[in-house]
Amino acid sequence: MALFFPPPGDMAGKPSVPAWVPPPATTESQNFAQLKSIDLSLLDSDDPAVVDDLVKQVKIAIRDDGFLFLENYGVSLEQLHRQFALAQYLYKNITEEDKELLRFDPDTGRWSGYKHPYGFKRHRAAPDGIEQFNWYMPDWEDLARVPKCLHPFMDEIEAFCNYLTKSVNRRLLTLFSRVLELPDDYLWDNVQSHGSPTGEGYFRHALFRPVEKETEKASKGLRMHGHTDFGLTTLLFSVPISCLQIWGRDEEWYYVPYKPGALVVNIGDTLEIVSGGHFKATRHRVFKPPVDQLHEERLSLVLFNSAVGDLPMAPAYTSPLIQREGCVEDQGVYKEFMERTAQGKLVPTNRQWREIQIATATDPTDTVRNRVGVDQVVINGKLMQQREYMGVKVVLPV
Repeated sequence: MALFFPPPGDMAGKPSVPAWVPPPATTESQNFAQLKSIDLSLLDSDDPAVVDDLVKQVKIAIRDDGFLFLENYGVSLEQLHRQFALAQYLYKNITEEDKELLRFDPDTGRWSGYKHPYGFKRHRAAPDGIEQFNWYMPDWEDLARVPKCLHPFMDEIEAFCNYLTKSVNRRLLTLFSRVLELPDDYLWDNVQSHGSPTGEGYFRHALFRPVEKETEKASKGLRMHGHTDFGLTTLLFSVPISCLQIWGRDEEWYYVPYKPGALVVNIGDTLEIVSGGHFKATRHRVFKPPVDQLHEERLSLVLFNSAVGDLPMAPAYTSPLIQREGCVEDQGVYKEFMERTAQGKLVPTNRQWREIQIATATDPTDTVRNRVGVDQVVINGKLMQQREYMGVKVVLPV
């Protein structure tokens, strides 16, 4: 495995960047998920038995949880902390002019640019304390689309994203292809989008500031609704502030524990469908942290890997696993897609699927839509969010 070797951070012309110091982990007793941890370096083992065992571990993790930790993927803790320092530098130095000039417009179906801390629409809604900057393909290609304070550091940020996409995610997709008993590069060559550091996906610097009391009351502690990601894989880096939660098989929410340096991997809707339901799209949300962390900021780095936009969303029927075991008919959004396909109805392409969800996103503080009888229903005593996108019904825990 080729390790990550970024451009130096002390080159002439680069401003000094204060180090990022991870905040303390919670000492509160919480309901933490027990997630499987995968050592990516084992993929290079000369022992076929070691590699086979790794594939078996991955298969169990993505069937059970749709969620796993990834370790030994080639980025050192020092290199990772440098990327967090650059994200921290952004939010301390971005100008009001750039915030306005680069403000996102989700109605386009993309999060491209700067998200203000006032909800997930271009206009200002209730304050949610969540700031983001998102890089899509055009943002990598035009420096004018990037905050000026980051211009001296784009060589480091771009190299980081290139490594995550073309080394880490490619190798992860190799493991997933092997689970499907397909050639190693099947998912990389046929499903993963290409071009720029992130293809049709995007990279995010995010900052969650402590939530205001009125916002917490209106959102009932939610920072982001329960959801699944709409792409292939999401790579996010484990951080000490406990906000991320996953929906367990027992239909309860569990905090994701902190594992320094580890990558947290989400399975997206596209992989659930491509795998014929054998892979489980991760149901997750962002909730307020434990009491001893309520005053802390949560910095986050996330890479959203997307499939080819024009690709119809359908199972990889050439998979020997699917041919032998069939599809998992009751699995999440896969079931909805297959029912429409069986009826001869069109299903969304990858691009349509992601863009309609971004364009119609709602905020946890939206007291008009977040009500039973509007966007919410109660199923078996559990409060669920129910939406329909291009005829496809999606029901997810709030």
